[in-house]
Amino acid sequence: TLPQHIPCFCNALLSRGSNLKTRPGLAMSTATGTFSLQQPLNYRAGGRVQPVDGGQAEDVYEPATGRVITKLLCSGEKEVDLAVQSAKAAFQTWSRTSGMERCRVLLEAARLIRERRDEIATLETINNGKSIFEARVDIDISWQCLEYYAGLAGSLAGEHIQLPGGSFGYTRREPLGVCVGIGAWNYPFQIACWKSAPALACGNAMVFKPSPFTPISVLKLAEIFTEAGAPKGLFNVVQGGAATGQFLCHHPDVAKISFTGSVPTGIKVRAPSHWGTQGSSPLVIFTCSLEGSELLKWASMWEGGCVNQLGKCVNVSGTRAAQLGRMPRTCLPTFCLPLFQGAQVLCGGDLYVPDDPKLKNGFYMQPCVLGNCRDDMTCVQEEIFGPVMSILPFDTEEEVMERANNTKFGLAGGVFTRDIQKAHRVVAGLKAGMCFINNYNVSPVELPFGGYKSSGFGRENGRAAIEYYSQLKTVCVEMGDVESVF
Repeated sequence: TLPQHIPCFCNALLSRGSNLKTRPGLAMSTATGTFSLQQPLNYRAGGRVQPVDGGQAEDVYEPATGRVITKLLCSGEKEVDLAVQSAKAAFQTWSRTSGMERCRVLLEAARLIRERRDEIATLETINNGKSIFEARVDIDISWQCLEYYAGLAGSLAGEHIQLPGGSFGYTRREPLGVCVGIGAWNYPFQIACWKSAPALACGNAMVFKPSPFTPISVLKLAEIFTEAGAPKGLFNVVQGGAATGQFLCHHPDVAKISFTGSVPTGIKVRAPSHWGTQGSSPLVIFTCSLEGSELLKWASMWEGGCVNQLGKCVNVSGTRAAQLGRMPRTCLPTFCLPLFQGAQVLCGGDLYVPDDPKLKNGFYMQPCVLGNCRDDMTCVQEEIFGPVMSILPFDTEEEVMERANNTKFGLAGGVFTRDIQKAHRVVAGLKAGMCFINNYNVSPVELPFGGYKSSGFGRENGRAAIEYYSQLKTVCVEMGDVESVF
């Protein structure tokens, strides 16, 4: 059975060419199964610290081997308050800097991330379990995000409005204060950058809590911000689970919460916040060509299926779904409920154990494709967070649109077709925040990212994120004589 301490992870091995520089307290070689970490996992006031009221130590694992690589101390209320106060003090300095000054710090941080790409990606692979190839893509997206918001920082401005009699009004775009970021385990470093880059560009400070499953790589981001010239305390890290999150969300000095995670947790932190949560996403294929089938496999198996917006529920017109090809067999407890509900395993269904003996205790999965699915099945309505694809046939465009929208979630949806008019018609009708035509899971930092319905509200990335990390102040100026109305 899959160990309970890890939700699900894909087979992930470090490439032999990976390189992680040795730093104080960091024991590492390039071989899988040798990493260990002794440094503290909290970051406050510009340095790593142990929490002042750390609770019981929790094991942190390397998914490839099942090894414990470090211990995590959950931050209590006192440590959370110290982190918030540290951010609050840094905010007083940072919020008074010009946009160009903030731009220079973010650009330098982006340069350092790009320079240490392989080092950070290796850490991500060790703790998260994704392939080194995918981890490198995540790190590239991360530094691109910082560069993008560095470019926007110097252009943030209000507007001037002329009023009668020579009077005028203007608006000021101002930061919020101390923002909290709560990340998920599927993109630990990237999510931290997606949340911190617009927050810092707008003049805010941040306290970030990563998932307790993947607490390691975000410490690199914190150190890079400090090295890049950010005030000490501008970006702090606290570790822990639900209790730590509650302390953050209820702290009186927190101005905003940005959360990525499950729906039940998102509801608990809903105000004042923007949040992105889970949900299966429809991928509609009108022309099931060989190319479409290959992209379909890619859409569902990227990141081992541990991505919120992946094409889990694939609606295929016609009867050519068998062209998907052969995939290895899998079955894990997470996937069993659909089988009890009547789904059929088209391919997959077995556990996978690598031949390498040092990997025998790792958390490995191989892809699984389910047929004979109904719209009301759990595998169709809810996200499994693993490489599992549900195939559902349909006959007409009207039918598939109604079925694709029959869900409480709405993060993403997509369509593959050679008919471009049909493609635009379908995406216009999809009730989802992220839609794709003849591609899938493409998230450039220039475009807003977020969902509809229970998949969250608010947006990450793009100019839209600036609206969520800043506030407008309106100023009215009278240029004439002030006359009494009494």
